[in-house]
Amino acid sequence: MTALRDRLSPYLFLAPALTILGLTVFWPALQAFYFSFTRFDYNLTRSPQWVGLENFQRLINDAVFWKTLGNTFIYLIGVVPLLVFLPLGLAILVNRPLRGITLFRLAYYTPVIVSIVVAGIAWRWLYAETGLLNQLGQLVFGERFQPIPWLTSPALALFSVMAVTVWKGLGYYMVIYLAGLQGIPGELYEAAALDGSDGWRRHWDITLPLMRPYLVLVAVISAISATKVFEEVFIMTQGGPLNSSKTVVYYVYQQAFQKLEVSYACTVGLALFLVVLTLSLLRLRFGASDPVL
Repeated sequence: MTALRDRLSPYLFLAPALTILGLTVFWPALQAFYFSFTRFDYNLTRSPQWVGLENFQRLINDAVFWKTLGNTFIYLIGVVPLLVFLPLGLAILVNRPLRGITLFRLAYYTPVIVSIVVAGIAWRWLYAETGLLNQLGQLVFGERFQPIPWLTSPALALFSVMAVTVWKGLGYYMVIYLAGLQGIPGELYEAAALDGSDGWRRHWDITLPLMRPYLVLVAVISAISATKVFEEVFIMTQGGPLNSSKTVVYYVYQQAFQKLEVSYACTVGLALFLVVLTLSLLRLRFGASDPVL
């Protein structure tokens, strides 16, 4: 009896969390998977009708979906490298025993605690035709300067939104790197200085190799976040102009809550899940030997 109680005790402690996860994560995920094979739209009071692979055939022929998927990959390629290396540079800069360095750390971290809604609205004002950025351009270049359509140009809208994501994520990933840097023994840098490795060279020889687990961690987290970006697009561009800044998650929202095509939205969401799952598998493949992961 005692042995049985010892075996069941861990599961009893896990039961509340598993129940909440089951009701809020696992069950909705299973429902979404089922809806991908049904027709469930417009009249949500009507039971879903089984249609097999019809939604997937529509997905393959959906030009807007492929456009949003391409935008998502552009977002991924443009944002992740910046969020991997720029925060590392910031962490190296603020990892110094200087007077007032805490204020610099706080300044870099402030965008993280700013609500994404507030940040999106503020940057939308900055990007406006009469916003601060264009006014600075007119101040520097004079009357010959033409206002830049940051959010209304199909060529610039996506990159303008990407800049906000990078700005908001720098401080968060800087803290992760800072924790790793403070775990590196100072004796290693002293030994490197004796061998002639000083300045930025020591970071190439010591910091980067020892920070590899953190680099992988930040790369994976930022990649998954980039594939699921929504708030910035919703607040700043609504996916426009001409779908140039529309991402997969925003397309899911549009299909589910604007067009009420729930089944097709679930199909698009399933495609996104496969992308995120692939990134997670890559993380397990390349980060399995790293103790921090």
